[in-house]
Amino acid sequence: MTDLEAQLRAVVRGEVGFDVTSRALTTMDASNYRRVPAGVVAPRDADDVAAVLAVCRERGVPVVARGGGTSIAGQATGTGVVLDFTRHMNRLVALDAEARTAVVQPGLVLDRLQEAAAPHGLRFGPDPSTHSRCTLGGMIGNNSCGSHSVAWGTTADSVRELDVVTARGARLRLGRDWAGAPGGLRDLAEAELARLRTGFPELPRRISGYALDALLPENGADVARSFCGSEGTLGVLTEAVVHLVEAPRARALAVLGYADESAAAEAAAGLLPFGPLTVEGMAADLVRSTAELPRGGAWLFVETGGETAGEARTRAEAIVRAADVVDALVVTDPAGQRALWRIREDASGTATRMPDGTEAWPGWEDCAVPPARLGAYLRDFRALMAAHGLRGTPYGHFGDGCIHVRIDFDLLTEAGVTRFRRFSEELADLVVAHGGSLSGEHGDGQARAELLPRMYGAEMIGLFERVKGVWDPDDLLNPGMLVRPAPLDSGLRFSVLPREPVDVAFGYPADDGDFAAAVRRCVGVAKCRTTSVSGSAVMCPSFRATGAEEHSTRGRARLLHEMLAGEVVTDGWRSEEVRDALDLCLSCKGCRSDCPVGVDMATYKAEFLHRHYAGRRRPAAHYALGRLPVWLRAVSRTRTARLVNALSAVPPLAWAAKRLGGLAPEREIPRVATRTFSGWWERRGGGGAGAGGAAGGREPARGGSGGAGRGPLVVLWPDTFTEHLSPAVGQAAVRVLEAAGLRVALPPTLRLEKPPVGDGRTVALDPLSLLRGRGRVCCGLTYVSTGQLERARAVMRRTLDLMEPVLETGAPVVVLEPSCAAALRTDVPELLHDDPRAARLAAKVLTFAETLERHAPGWTPPRVDRPVAGQTHCHQHAVLGDAADRRLREAALLTGELSGGCCGLAGNFGFEKGHFEVSAACAEEQLLPSVRDAPQDTVVLADGYSCRTQLEQLAGVRGRHLAQVLAEALDGHPEREGT
Repeated sequence: MTDLEAQLRAVVRGEVGFDVTSRALTTMDASNYRRVPAGVVAPRDADDVAAVLAVCRERGVPVVARGGGTSIAGQATGTGVVLDFTRHMNRLVALDAEARTAVVQPGLVLDRLQEAAAPHGLRFGPDPSTHSRCTLGGMIGNNSCGSHSVAWGTTADSVRELDVVTARGARLRLGRDWAGAPGGLRDLAEAELARLRTGFPELPRRISGYALDALLPENGADVARSFCGSEGTLGVLTEAVVHLVEAPRARALAVLGYADESAAAEAAAGLLPFGPLTVEGMAADLVRSTAELPRGGAWLFVETGGETAGEARTRAEAIVRAADVVDALVVTDPAGQRALWRIREDASGTATRMPDGTEAWPGWEDCAVPPARLGAYLRDFRALMAAHGLRGTPYGHFGDGCIHVRIDFDLLTEAGVTRFRRFSEELADLVVAHGGSLSGEHGDGQARAELLPRMYGAEMIGLFERVKGVWDPDDLLNPGMLVRPAPLDSGLRFSVLPREPVDVAFGYPADDGDFAAAVRRCVGVAKCRTTSVSGSAVMCPSFRATGAEEHSTRGRARLLHEMLAGEVVTDGWRSEEVRDALDLCLSCKGCRSDCPVGVDMATYKAEFLHRHYAGRRRPAAHYALGRLPVWLRAVSRTRTARLVNALSAVPPLAWAAKRLGGLAPEREIPRVATRTFSGWWERRGGGGAGAGGAAGGREPARGGSGGAGRGPLVVLWPDTFTEHLSPAVGQAAVRVLEAAGLRVALPPTLRLEKPPVGDGRTVALDPLSLLRGRGRVCCGLTYVSTGQLERARAVMRRTLDLMEPVLETGAPVVVLEPSCAAALRTDVPELLHDDPRAARLAAKVLTFAETLERHAPGWTPPRVDRPVAGQTHCHQHAVLGDAADRRLREAALLTGELSGGCCGLAGNFGFEKGHFEVSAACAEEQLLPSVRDAPQDTVVLADGYSCRTQLEQLAGVRGRHLAQVLAEALDGHPEREGT
């Protein structure tokens, strides 16, 4: 333990972390910069803050305040002690609806304040796109704005009083009329009144520098307002009184389509007289799908409010009539508005990749100019980028003249960094020429502070330095920001990463096979830190269960970054810190779809485990659960399965088996089927599609439009779970597929050679004859999830050998288990990236619903006519999509929505020792409440074996695969036990 750490532990009641993990997690924010802290302190109250400042002042150690860590200019990182306010000082202290004020601590996430204010018809005005994870302290430090600033201004406009602790320990209550001003500040300001009146550009989004004009007598000598945007360089915020605004009772969203973003920018200022709540702009380059948007190459999102939906719509329609647009759309439905706003909010992450996959970076993320000059500025801005051979797609707060953009800077080479500096200098001059501010929302930080003299001149910068001296004479607080700044091209986070590609197993096709590039995907926007989930979102269940940064996707990516850097995490792939952080990753793949930049932590975890345990003994659960297909095949015979089931029901034997296998003692051992699915298949007719008629030898049921023996051929994948643990799902799927007129076959068990040649001609291959027999194929999922990648490769290659005859046919491969379907579509081609057969197999994989929709389009499913509850499988959400399932449920009159999130069992995860608590917490977030709250007659749908097992073991509820529900309806006796 260092002397500094010991001294802090002696005086601080909150956590003090000087360990590898704590430091590695805070080396970066959402910017291009990286600074390694000495340690991290999570203070419990203002006394803790004062104690930390006293120790650090005595030892000359810098202090940096940090909230959600989503700052884009580098101001939330430091080389000294980082104060993390998200763990304890994160409460809403009070809310006075009559006075429309709230008292908040700096670590309070904005969405929590909005949730508390909403029942009173109130809200906090500013709302950055990071509203689900940014903190009020960070918003005050950066003077954040958001999409509604044209109506409600910046954070500074909503601040009334601030409690701060100065670097020298003074506790001040900042407000108007010089309230709380440190000694010397008033004299300094009153001696510079002329400069304060003339030295600041007039525009709605001027965030750069210190807001000293707030100290003018005509502005109320507002010390609290002048503190906003100071980026933690003047004092440490411990509490704030903020103003709330009345939220409109109803809203409408007008989406206006324009030819390009310049046309949209030219139009934005002209819409302000209509009093909109927002005027946001973005171009088509940032949109993954334009299906929900009106025609155009760029759009303005213009929100209006009213007492009623009709009033809000009338205002929106008036704006549409006044706008010269290519096309327009007005939406009043709240769900439809949320879906459209998600497109805009995800732009901060989507913009980090150019359409061709090239990396793009912040640095000039949020310059602002007068709104009337935005169109001209954008044209000059694009010309400057072209002159430097750079690309970027502007978007942002067009109504305020504030532009966000990520640019494809080369920050990996010396030449690229040189160009980055040269472009930055020229762009600063261009912004100033248009009367703008270098920062219009996110602050200057290290990215722009060096260039502030170009905007303010040397004398104003000198005044800024004097003000800093009044507040913090020892330069203890966030040094290198705003005044006496660090160079904008120093301390770049990419400089520490290896220059040569790291030797890895997966192909990482989206990152040119470079693991470092894959890890670089995480830019820190921290959508994974969202603590509540709406709709079908999944990411990141382990963070929501623990609240710990190391269990977020961002936190794990930061640890992997530091592992590659080798400075903080020094033992590479053998790192126990990285292993422990990844241990609670459920491999749900939610980040693959929900992360705006497509971080795939499930794959990174498998890669790490593969390297971490290379040549070493693995945890017992890796052998017990990772090689589950082997063990299940070994006990698949009827007598053995019955014996295993009987023994596992004896408590002492079950306890011993779980202890030996590294399984959670709280778990029940699932029962093994006494007859496998493929055994049932052989018994019913030996595998030929149409042999034996419909499933179980019955005639096609009424309500179906076909039967076995006719129609397209489909190959039903006998995954391990269906084969050995829930064969009833496979039987039901056969029943439905055949009723839909499809011919069902199973994959072969042996490599079949081409038939002999007769009469000088090759005998034609009969697909049905090739596909008879029991399946020995396997997607390798359990090996991948435990990082046994060499075994996974061997299993996958054997599978491809067996599936070669199928690859030569036009038959799709129907996979009932979503996790196995996702593995076949993604893990197999990415792990066997050198085998073209893997991509061919992946292209054939369809879900149960997709198969019916594509290959039996004329079939009408039976009418179930019941509500549903349950959960969309996380792998289905992340990889496969559920649009076909929704349409199939609708056709069968299965009403209602399935919840999002993850069931928490997640294959091997929930069965491993030490994971039960987190596994149960994940289930309690969405799945179990949705089932408990469902009406009595509800069908509980759970297509995944893990989801069904979790429901049964934690809630005593039987979930069913959609195939089972439809098969029961075909037979005319659907079960009615409800939940």
